[in-house]
Amino acid sequence: MIAIKPSLIIAQNTIPQLDPEQFKTLQVAIEFWKKLLDLAFQIIPQILWAIGIIVLAQFASRIIGRFTRKALSRTEPTLRKFLVQAAEITIFIIGAVAALNKLGIQTASLVAVVGAASLAIGLAWQNTLSHFAAGVMLISLRPFEVGDFIESGGTAGIVDSIGIFSTTLVTPDHVKITIPNSQLFNGTLKNTTAMGTRRVDIEVNIGDRAISTTINQLLTVLSSHPLVLDEPEPTCLVTAISKDGTILNLRPWCAAVAYEQVRSQIQQQVKESLDATKPPESPSQHN
Repeated sequence: MIAIKPSLIIAQNTIPQLDPEQFKTLQVAIEFWKKLLDLAFQIIPQILWAIGIIVLAQFASRIIGRFTRKALSRTEPTLRKFLVQAAEITIFIIGAVAALNKLGIQTASLVAVVGAASLAIGLAWQNTLSHFAAGVMLISLRPFEVGDFIESGGTAGIVDSIGIFSTTLVTPDHVKITIPNSQLFNGTLKNTTAMGTRRVDIEVNIGDRAISTTINQLLTVLSSHPLVLDEPEPTCLVTAISKDGTILNLRPWCAAVAYEQVRSQIQQQVKESLDATKPPESPSQHN
């Protein structure tokens, strides 16, 4: 900057042939370059500082990401990945705001604009955000796991995957169904495999057969089935007596995953056992 003033004197002495108008133009050009250099000396350090802050923020976000990933090592993978990314993005945004401040950009108005845009997006994506919040709660509370058989809102199937926004089920007839997480979280959810075992309830009308003898006969059928558990012990209770006959309730226990198979096979074996010991019809029944 000090050398610019002597340059004007040199221009006056060395270029006497320039007319006043040309000399004035030259002087304006020199002043322009002077201001441009002054501005460059002010801005370049700020730009370098801003770049340094961005690089530091990126480095810090990676460190925070590694720390968060290690701290949440026992958390469900989907939720852990989301929280790690959220931590990294937050650190980077803080660094970006600091870099803008270093450049002299007023971030208060920028934050206000971003906040207003976020509010508008939140209102527009209200349902999507509710699915997201429900997904986080499902992953955190874990009312069901991948592989569980669940029922909700008239839909039943094996849980194939649990995402942030939706959960995928595979029905017994091998159809894949995607359910929004808010529907699962806000509705009634039935998990039939969470306890590991399940009781099979089967009602049997034994007509006019002897109750005690028939109960012993049916308990023998239950205990002989290979998938029926010894503990808890199978039971057979009288639930109703009417003119049409006596109603018994069979209650064997089995592994939850074998419920449908046990229920089907027990009903078949009970029917075959009762038919094999069917009492002869009385003459009055023929009439």
